[in-house]
Amino acid sequence: MKPVTSQLHQREILLKFTETMKTGSLKTWATPFATGAFTISAVTGLLMFFHIEIGMVEPVHKWLSWLLVGSILVHILSNWKQFTVYLSQNAGRGVIGAAIAVTILSLLPLFGQNKKEHGKEHQGKIALQALESSSLETVALVVKTTPQQLVEKLEKSGITVKDKSLTVKEIAKINGKIDKAVLGVLLEQTRGSASKEIDND
Repeated sequence: MKPVTSQLHQREILLKFTETMKTGSLKTWATPFATGAFTISAVTGLLMFFHIEIGMVEPVHKWLSWLLVGSILVHILSNWKQFTVYLSQNAGRGVIGAAIAVTILSLLPLFGQNKKEHGKEHQGKIALQALESSSLETVALVVKTTPQQLVEKLEKSGITVKDKSLTVKEIAKINGKIDKAVLGVLLEQTRGSASKEIDND
């Protein structure tokens, strides 16, 4: 009987050790991953809040947010016992409940005006994307000027145009610029022309 009892005891110790190693391994990786993902999400989110969308800020914020979600889930699972303790307390339930309530409220179309503004913003983005994919000749028709005047406008800003039939994206790529930057220079011509028309009236 002693050998059997000894073997069972050894198996129990081995199982406990394996479970401890698994839990320890999760805890070892979960917190650093969660911290790193939070740092990326927080910094890029703050930059986007202040409209500083330089480099890869927007795509990094969107795609690496999944890393934050995954690492937080792993962190909760590896600390499940402590998490259930928080849920058993009024303070913990209150904070988590408030967070869920804010999340649900943010998804509801409570203000129609905001919805309209969002729609206008979306339409504006589509229009800008269409212009970025258009040739300089087409943009000239839209802004009511000549392609040559737009070429001169771009050259004053240090942007060279080899062919007027090139799209805004192609011109930006050739000059190593961002599409929005080139389009911004072209639309500045429109504002100047609009101001002159108002003055003439």
